[in-house]
Amino acid sequence: MSITPVRLIYFATIVTICSLYAAQPIQPVFQKEFQLSSLQAILFTTLMMAPLGFAPLFYGYLLESFSAKVLVRLALALLGVLEFFFALANDYMTLLLLRAVQGLIIPAILTSLMSYISYSTAREDVQHAIATYIGATIIGGFLGRFLSGLSTELFGWRAFFFVLGLALLAASWLLSCLERDVKMTYARPRLADITGLLRRGRFLWLYLAIFCLFFVFSALMNILPFELRRVGTVLGQAGVGLLYFGYSMGIFVSFNSRRIIRYFGSEIAAIRAGIAIFFAGTVIFMVEQYAVMFAAMFVFCTGLFLAHSLLSGFVNKLARDNKAIANGVYISFYYTGGTMGSFLPGFFFERYGWQVFLGSLLCMLVVAMLMVSRLKQAVEEEAARV
Repeated sequence: MSITPVRLIYFATIVTICSLYAAQPIQPVFQKEFQLSSLQAILFTTLMMAPLGFAPLFYGYLLESFSAKVLVRLALALLGVLEFFFALANDYMTLLLLRAVQGLIIPAILTSLMSYISYSTAREDVQHAIATYIGATIIGGFLGRFLSGLSTELFGWRAFFFVLGLALLAASWLLSCLERDVKMTYARPRLADITGLLRRGRFLWLYLAIFCLFFVFSALMNILPFELRRVGTVLGQAGVGLLYFGYSMGIFVSFNSRRIIRYFGSEIAAIRAGIAIFFAGTVIFMVEQYAVMFAAMFVFCTGLFLAHSLLSGFVNKLARDNKAIANGVYISFYYTGGTMGSFLPGFFFERYGWQVFLGSLLCMLVVAMLMVSRLKQAVEEEAARV
């Protein structure tokens, strides 16, 4: 089977997302080696994720000056070189600075890859290609966490980042075969466009709902390795990485969203079901045993990806015009929630422990459910006026 350019794009997506999340399961290792607090250690993920919150709104102004092919190859190569430096660094501030710079590069790569797919794929195939791209990000999220934990257990934490650097350089070189080049164009959002969307209740409630959901998801994913270190796993650091296998449920959910909507009867009903499953998964995590937590991860991830996949599709259904801006604001709320969630709930964990930490996340999920109820009310009110 020949390797098509689109498959190479998916490979580049996977290794880029691996880079984003590789440090997450081994943050307790950094904590021990560099004598850090848990809050200092979780910054390795927070700093990588933060630029994704504003990238959809502001990166377009910068990236319009480049072609997708040139930009993505340069960015992949630079990210790969920085992984080598990260693997060789010996002090906390250097590691943190490198992660911050990498965080600024990753949005450029992901934006370029999505642009290339959108502009180089036949119109009738774009939806399938984007769905596959989302599947690739989910695979990358799992592999980055699992392989990082496994490699750390076998070879130490530096080995995986060195291999990741090689993979990123390989992706940069392989993408030289892209035949078509793409000049990226963006809908440049004005402040008036964004505030106009937020004044329309249905968009505001939807955005706040996904903010809360990814806040919770990111919080648990970031703090879980510290709790597992306390609870203990039979497989050591590899066991921490293996726990993220439940992340794979996102692939199943994202490719069956239409069937799920038909089963529940409407998008809103299916989104509520997703949040309820998400809530149940969070509750199960209160049982501080590895086997139970392993099962909880499947429930937890099913709920998040069900709600997320349906909310992201609902944005496009609601946005009759300015779809690009509506999607950009959605992604910004999504990653801003993830950035804040990756850090702020850590204060609860560090001061009050695992149970109180989970309790704070359950409160946030209740808020998310209320936001979806307001969304339903706003949609029904607008339908009644038409």
